[in-house]
Amino acid sequence: MANRVKTRGKSTTNSKTLAFRKNKRATISLCIFAVLFILSLLAEVIANDKPLLVKYNGDWYFPFLFEYNEQIFGGDFPTATDYQDPLIFNNIKKNGDMWFTIIPYSFNTVDYQIDVPTPSAPDKKHWLGTDDEGRDILARILYGIRLSVIFAFVLTAISSLIGITIGAIQGYFGGKTDIVIQRFIEIWEALPQLFILIIIASVFTPNFWILLAIMLLFSWTSLVGVVRAEFLRVRNFEFVKAAKALGVSDTRIMFKHILPNALVATITYIPFILSEAIVALTALDFLGLGLSHEYPSLGDLVRQGKDNLQAPWIGISIFVVLSLLLTILVFIGEGIRDMLDTRRNK
Repeated sequence: MANRVKTRGKSTTNSKTLAFRKNKRATISLCIFAVLFILSLLAEVIANDKPLLVKYNGDWYFPFLFEYNEQIFGGDFPTATDYQDPLIFNNIKKNGDMWFTIIPYSFNTVDYQIDVPTPSAPDKKHWLGTDDEGRDILARILYGIRLSVIFAFVLTAISSLIGITIGAIQGYFGGKTDIVIQRFIEIWEALPQLFILIIIASVFTPNFWILLAIMLLFSWTSLVGVVRAEFLRVRNFEFVKAAKALGVSDTRIMFKHILPNALVATITYIPFILSEAIVALTALDFLGLGLSHEYPSLGDLVRQGKDNLQAPWIGISIFVVLSLLLTILVFIGEGIRDMLDTRRNK
């Protein structure tokens, strides 16, 4: 009997995986997204103005991981080492060697050695050109993808947790509980979200966590309706009534017996919520209400593309990146929908 259950579980998993693989767009999109995200996680070893490795007077140093005093390399001041400084650069080359990343610029590195006015066009040094401050666009995109995706993941995870919990309470208990919470959600969603975000962002200096908290105020409602509807449908099923008759607690019934049924519809929506979170962060940064200039921002590149129409490489680059990122998330969502659709897996 146990072997039969295991076999059924494996066959179900295999059928779902096969259903996802049949959707070629979703499979390719998932591979592209995985590659982009992994590359962004490795941004420090791909795009950095600090060397990966330095050999000086027989000793080895790892500047991309640790900060070293420039006096170690023959500098004059007890400050952090600027490896682009001609004195430091020549000292290291005379007494050892150093190895830079593929892109020798970080997201906030200003290239003062550019011979043309900024923003400069793509060349051998800057593959996608520079912005109006002389910063490498490719490096900013690489770091910006990581920031946007991590922000979207954290926002989606927390808002989904809150939305699923509130939707479960509404759908399971029903009655006055459902009515009161539903009226509150209707009023809350009717508030002018953009204006409230503008007011809050103007009062506080936004950083990653403050902006996350501000956006969380309105993003948690995304899944409430889906989970509520599923709980309203399932709460009168026979297995729920049997669990109540056996004295099982409401919390256990909600999250052990009913929630797995609601997760099918919920998981399908998550890639679309991720896309909305990325768009929202980009829009706020574009309007100047998002993260400060200390952070790599895709929205800042969108703004620079608008402000520098004479430099089309900025607008084209960020348009391609955002379009690709949002499109592959939508395609992944379609693949998950097909994978969880029981009618397709029969």
